[in-house]
Order: sequence, then structure tokens, then C-alpha cells
Amino acid sequence: MTETTSHALRYSTIDGEHRHELEIKRSRFITVLRRVESEEEARALVAELRREFHDARHHCSAFVLGPDRTTQRSSDDGEPSGTAGVPMLEALLKGAAVDGAADLSDTVAVVVRYFGGILLGAGGLVRAYSDSVSQALATARLVRRQRLRLLGVDAAHGAAGRLENDLRAAGVAVLGTDYGARAATLRVAVEDDDGAVTAFAERLASLTAGASAAHDLGTSWVDLR
Repeated sequence: MTETTSHALRYSTIDGEHRHELEIKRSRFITVLRRVESEEEARALVAELRREFHDARHHCSAFVLGPDRTTQRSSDDGEPSGTAGVPMLEALLKGAAVDGAADLSDTVAVVVRYFGGILLGAGGLVRAYSDSVSQALATARLVRRQRLRLLGVDAAHGAAGRLENDLRAAGVAVLGTDYGARAATLRVAVEDDDGAVTAFAERLASLTAGASAAHDLGTSWVDLR
């Protein structure tokens, strides 16, 4: 996915889907976290869980999208206003990332509640929904996403293999090599900042005695495993 407008260089997200259940005063709070890329995908999860847990009283939700977390939505789904969706959203926004930074995004949380017969009160509901999401995040696997600059390096067919090996040995991420009619193009990725691009250009010049140069192919978000 190409990204040109984001100010963020990296953020964290859920690795797939994760579920966690919490019981408070006989009420069951089933939290489902899922990685999504759009509001449509987020709302699709809510619809799925309404069918799966069709006899539950509430299906409250919150989600945050985008590297800069510009899209944020929440729903109380029948709970008293402000007692479910907003606390869930705040828990997502404060959720710890892989390296401790609070930058979780592209994630939807749905908390399905089965009422246990004991009223929790407004404060109790806020704590219950917040804790449900926080505990789910604490037990979920997260992945780090980073924006990388993609560069193309042209080389003669006979030299492409050796250049690829030299770049890999120098610690450069080589994504692949495309062979055209006249030359080969190596696709590499570096951190999306001018310093990293300059450092790569200097390394490339050293490896090829100035015979090859890099051209910009845009940016892309990748998962760091």
C-alpha cells in the first residue's frame, strides 16, 4: 500500500484477530480485536458478531484507522451515553505498542456484553469496557509497521546477481529483481528519511564504483516481523 500523506513513519497494529473474555458481577464481556484497513471492514466485524452473539444485549465498538490515527469512531450500542464506546476508544489509543509507544492503529474493538442481572452503574460500565479492551490488548500479539522508501537500481543482467548479493551482505533490504529486455532492476527498501536515502546512495556508489544510481519508486508500509 503506497502512502504519501502520512506524517508517521511507523505504528503498531493487531496481528490478525484476538479474543478475550472478562466476567464482572455476572456480566460477560467478550472482546474481539481485529486488524482492519477501512471503516467498512470495522463495521463488518460488528455485523459478524451481532450474528454470532445474536442473543447478547450489547455489541459496543470502537476503532482507529490510519498511520496518523485520523479516523476514530465509537458506539455505545444502547449502553448509557459515554459509558462504553468512548472508554473503549481511549483504551485503544493508549494501548502499548511493540516498543512501548502508544501508537496502535488499524484496529477495531468490539465488546459483546451478556447482562448478568446486576447493574454496574455508569462508573462501573466505564471501567468494565475500558478494562475489557485493555486486557485484550495486553494478551494480543501486535506487529510493528514501518514506512519504507522504495528505490530501483538498474544493472546489467550479468552484474545483477552479484550486486544483489553485495547489497544484502551490506544489510540492505532487497525486495526482488525484475529482468527487462535491456537491463535488470533491483528493488530495495530503506527507511523513509533523507538521511537513509543518502546513505544508501553512497553505499551503492561504493559498491558499483559509481556505475549505478537509485531512482525513487515511492513508499510502502510493511510489517516488521
